[in-house]
Amino acid sequence: MQIILYLSVALIAIAFFVLVIFLSTTLKSFQVTLTSVSKTLTGLEKQLDGVTAETTILLQKTNALADDIKMKTDRLNSVVEAVKDVGTTVTKFNGTLQNITQTVDMQVEESKEKISQIVQWSNIILELKDKWQARKQQKTTVSLDESKKVRSH
Repeated sequence: MQIILYLSVALIAIAFFVLVIFLSTTLKSFQVTLTSVSKTLTGLEKQLDGVTAETTILLQKTNALADDIKMKTDRLNSVVEAVKDVGTTVTKFNGTLQNITQTVDMQVEESKEKISQIVQWSNIILELKDKWQARKQQKTTVSLDESKKVRSH
């Protein structure tokens, strides 16, 4: 029975020795894996620092661009307001011109009869003037003819 006990202890020692060898191999493999992960994480950290720096620069540029766009939009709004004011002024001016045109049209309509009479009187005066000049010329011609006759006799 003692032999069985020694054999059992020897078997347990061998099993424990095999277990230690397997655990040692597994731990070494795990150590290599953790070292690789550590290197990868260090590389990722460096890349993340680069990305963070680039992101910061991009964010600053985006903010500057947004400020520039806002400033230009404000300027454009003032131009749009000025154009709107010009449009309002032109509309008012157009309305004023229409009112003046209507007033002139109404005055012309009211004055048509008077204008017609003035034109008729003007025509009559011109005809009288033409007749008067014709008679004057005729008298001058007759006077010249008489003076020629008197000279020739």
